[in-house]
Amino acid sequence: MTDKSQMIFIRRTGFFLVVLLGLGQWSSSSIAQSDEEPPRFTAAQAANGGKTYEQHCAACHGANLEGVGIVPALSGTRFDQTWRGKSTGVLAFHIRRMPPRGNAEAGGLGDESYTNILAYLLDFNDFEPGDIVLPGDLAALSDLTIPRLEGVAYDPVVPVVKTAAQTEMLRNLPDLTAEMLRNPSPSDWLHWGRTYNGRSYSPLNQINKKNVAGLRPAWRTPLLHGSSMPMPLVHRGVMFLHTFPDTVIAMDATNGQVLWRYRREGLSQSNKKMGLSLHEGRIYFATSDLHVVALSAKTGELVWDHRMDLEQSSNDRRPIFARSAPLIAGDVVIQGIMSFRVAKGSYIIAIDRKTGKEAWRFNTVAWPGQPGGNTWNGLPVEQRNGGSVWQQGTYDPELNLVYYGVAPTYDTAPLLVPADRADVTNNAMYTNCTVALNADTGELVWYFQHTQNDQWDMDWVFERTIAELPTQDGGTVKAVMNVGKNAMLDALDAATGEFLFSVDTGVQNVITAVDPETGAKSIDPSKMPNPDTAFDVCPIPFGARSWPQTSYSPDTKYVYVPITESCFRMSETGKGGWLLTTGVEFGAAPQPDLEDGMMGRVQAIDVANRKLAWNTDQLTPPSTGILSTAGGLVFSGDIAPSLKAFDDASGKLLWETPLDDAPSSSLITYQVGDTQYIAVVVGMTNNHVRDITRHYRQWSSTQGTPGDTGGASVWVFAWQ
Repeated sequence: MTDKSQMIFIRRTGFFLVVLLGLGQWSSSSIAQSDEEPPRFTAAQAANGGKTYEQHCAACHGANLEGVGIVPALSGTRFDQTWRGKSTGVLAFHIRRMPPRGNAEAGGLGDESYTNILAYLLDFNDFEPGDIVLPGDLAALSDLTIPRLEGVAYDPVVPVVKTAAQTEMLRNLPDLTAEMLRNPSPSDWLHWGRTYNGRSYSPLNQINKKNVAGLRPAWRTPLLHGSSMPMPLVHRGVMFLHTFPDTVIAMDATNGQVLWRYRREGLSQSNKKMGLSLHEGRIYFATSDLHVVALSAKTGELVWDHRMDLEQSSNDRRPIFARSAPLIAGDVVIQGIMSFRVAKGSYIIAIDRKTGKEAWRFNTVAWPGQPGGNTWNGLPVEQRNGGSVWQQGTYDPELNLVYYGVAPTYDTAPLLVPADRADVTNNAMYTNCTVALNADTGELVWYFQHTQNDQWDMDWVFERTIAELPTQDGGTVKAVMNVGKNAMLDALDAATGEFLFSVDTGVQNVITAVDPETGAKSIDPSKMPNPDTAFDVCPIPFGARSWPQTSYSPDTKYVYVPITESCFRMSETGKGGWLLTTGVEFGAAPQPDLEDGMMGRVQAIDVANRKLAWNTDQLTPPSTGILSTAGGLVFSGDIAPSLKAFDDASGKLLWETPLDDAPSSSLITYQVGDTQYIAVVVGMTNNHVRDITRHYRQWSSTQGTPGDTGGASVWVFAWQ
């Protein structure tokens, strides 16, 4: 078998045959019949083109056309997405524009050489050579079309063309009332986390333990690649997605066809986004230029546009972001703000959803005179910063409270040593706190700090999950639960903030004890930054868990947590660490418990009995949020890349399928008609996927390399 044939075989068996043919019931991968004339070439042209490519092109585009760094691939899915359906002349034009190695001038190889390279690219991408010579004239090549694969759409910005049925579906899309948001249809996924209580649990059970092995790909729609970790929403058969670059699309949730597209224009960059919100007939989302925007859910047309007043200096270098999905609570749209060393800290801002005007704001760094205002080691307010809010909030309509997590500060040096004053502490409220705010006014009702004076960037910023839990005296309590970066779970009384209990998953080494009455954490003093000592801290600052959300199942009363095993070396101060102002450096450290090569874990926590339940170790770290269902299943994606389903009671792996790129979003499930679907976005860039991939490649005892070549897209599965 030739090298080229081996690569095609690997690509087919490694993904396309396993997924598209082995799993079956997928859009055909054969070449579609078309009236357009395809390109034809000879074996001699392809062979000569291979030699020319190796000499002049492989250094940039890869020996096997896989791409190198930012230089794009010319094979596989990237070729399919970029060039199928286009004129062969367009591809030929771009080939001639690429400067050959050793020749700074584009077009310097001659027509015959470029034509042979084109023939080689076609041959490598499974086009069969024949007796007809591929012409070298661009005009003649423009009359030939690279055929599409049957039933597969490739262009992520293809013009929107709706069928009559799809137009009618949008026209008849019902407005979402407050009651519908409080009690969503089991078929829909209406919030970040599906419901206001943020459980990432679905009552759908068509896909269950008995039949999950029958899950098959239903559709795949490509997206533009960029920074994003979105959770799609689905309402009555329409999927809404906030994707890169600051773009919202509506899709037919049964086949992925784009129904409308809104793109925010005039932005020089687009930062990571986590999702959007729905209410009545509108979609709400935050933009990279710090606006909150309302669109018509039926048309994508702009309804209102609110610029948040965040006192950002023109000299600031991207220190303020709006990343999380907005939260609809009563008459307001609530947006968390994150900032990097900005004076006075971050905010939670509420906007009147009818007028688009600011209704209230809450500053997440306690100022002098406010509750907790004396916890910043005596710093004036201008020298306090941090308190970012970059994860989704949750809402309890009965208590009319919204719950948010607040991140630490990176300006840790002024807090390291307690001030010699009796009237102040260095706990730094409201960093690493759960804050409960009145949804109408923004008034702080209660707060609870999970870890004080965070010197390690161990956020407790993530989703707050609301659930009714049994108490030790036989009653029940409405609890707010949160799992921090250290993979510890804290549970609080949702009405009062009173500490209930904590469960440690055993992957951290900073906290040595938790007071059972108050929840106060005891810190190992040897883990505090020290000018004379280097030591290991677990987990690493990207967290044993990060933004991929946990899931709570009311059936098992388990919280399911995606975990990455990790540690880092905290070096002596004064070496110029960039993240924390104490100057510590974050270096490599031996990883614990990796002799078996298992760096990832899905951990179940029995919150009814306040103890650990099952855990399932896996080779690669999880890279998606967790989804649990009434079908008795727990779904998780990882950087293998793959999507897995586990038994929710035991953790037994029940189903696994490869993906063509790393899954990089939250998982959802929904139903249209008689069919239940599972959806995930793959191939997007974000800090978590980047960090755990690098971590895995550095420390895995298997020295494995996750696959990541297919490109950004939405993958959707259904039982067949």
